[in-house]
Amino acid sequence: MPQVTVILPTWNRAQWLRTSIESVLSQTFRDFELIVVDDGSTDCTNEILDTFAGKIKTIVLPQNLGVSAARNAAIKQSDGEWIAFLDSDDFWHAEKLEKQTEQTRLRPEYHIHFTDEIWIRNGTRVNPKKKHQKREGWIFQPSLALCLMAPSTVMLRRELMENHGLFDESLPACEDYDMWLRLTAYHPVALLNEKLMTRHGGHADQLSKKVWAIDRFRVQSLQKILNQENLRPEDRTAAIRMLRHKCKILVKGFRNRGNMKELLAHEKIINKYSDI
Repeated sequence: MPQVTVILPTWNRAQWLRTSIESVLSQTFRDFELIVVDDGSTDCTNEILDTFAGKIKTIVLPQNLGVSAARNAAIKQSDGEWIAFLDSDDFWHAEKLEKQTEQTRLRPEYHIHFTDEIWIRNGTRVNPKKKHQKREGWIFQPSLALCLMAPSTVMLRRELMENHGLFDESLPACEDYDMWLRLTAYHPVALLNEKLMTRHGGHADQLSKKVWAIDRFRVQSLQKILNQENLRPEDRTAAIRMLRHKCKILVKGFRNRGNMKELLAHEKIINKYSDI
């Protein structure tokens, strides 16, 4: 059984995929398995994967089912004590796994670990904004506005997925936001404050570029969490306030677009939680 299972989903990202895979295979830490999930790609992804035969495990989905389904398929076939994620347009630095697994030994009370990262947008390195500042410990409330943990930096105990469920396949975007909130409501996180991953943004195939009003899916996630999770009172209050805040922003957008159906639906959500 490997200590770490690395899960790398991909869909039509042949131009990035080889670099991502090689960044895992060149890690100084060696006790891992790499599972690459081809989520119904129609480019030359399969030819690239063939060049790594014998070095990686591959799962080929029959059609594009989305990143949640791809990650879940790999989780179900994984053997590692720890699970680490890497998106196919990102790459790890050589010591990422070595340093992060060392943190699991030094800080065994934490079951979720993540690192800092370098941001590349449209080919240019950019500095994160203040709202993206990394934090550790109980980060549920700071994570309500947006994700503070990039998936490609996260490593967590596999038992957390067994206890709290897999990625929500009904969410076309913000599935990581949903997962991290479900986990951080019950578990503190440990930050290794080193830039051990490089992420790429700004390209046309990113969901944030393709999907309008992405906060719709954060609202969907917040509603689910409020209905299903046993939140601490202060976390529940903060989640309701954030839900109302995001709904109000969406209502303005729907009004500008003349989308009365969505406007009324989100006004109904605001009114449902009007006592906070």
